Amino acid sequence: MPKLDLDNLPIRTGSIYPAPFAAQMAGRSSVRLGDAGGLTQFGVNLVTLEPGAMSSLRHWHRHEDEFVMVMSGVCTLVQDGGKTVLIAGECAAFPAGVEDGHHLINETDEVARFLVVGSKADPEFATYSDVDLKVEMSGGKATFLHKDGTPYDLETGA
Repeated sequence: MPKLDLDNLPIRTGSIYPAPFAAQMAGRSSVRLGDAGGLTQFGVNLVTLEPGAMSSLRHWHRHEDEFVMVMSGVCTLVQDGGKTVLIAGECAAFPAGVEDGHHLINETDEVARFLVVGSKADPEFATYSDVDLKVEMSGGKATFLHKDGTPYDLETGA
């Protein structure tokens, strides 16, 4: 595979989250490096966080391992046990099945970038720690549910 041309890869903004959660992802963008390189067994994304932005809702995965490494700037890792500052070159790992919700926030005035690598389990289930939401991913399709398993109404946000 030839070298990936970062300047010509599509930048994804927004979120697959339903309302009102999607709006909370303002200031976050990503480039899907693994997809661009034809990888199928794990995902690799370069995520950019503008000042004040967060990577995702705080979550944990049932089947997928996840690894992050800060490439530039400063990110604050938020987990159940509190906050940890990560600077460029520092990393964190999140084993599948560990019920400790995590996400990264840019609490600085500078842009931050991090690399995230994750296995591509299918099906996969993620639980969002701070809100009444979970997702089931299968065949590339996301189904959002309340934590009690009832379907999330995408039209009303309930």
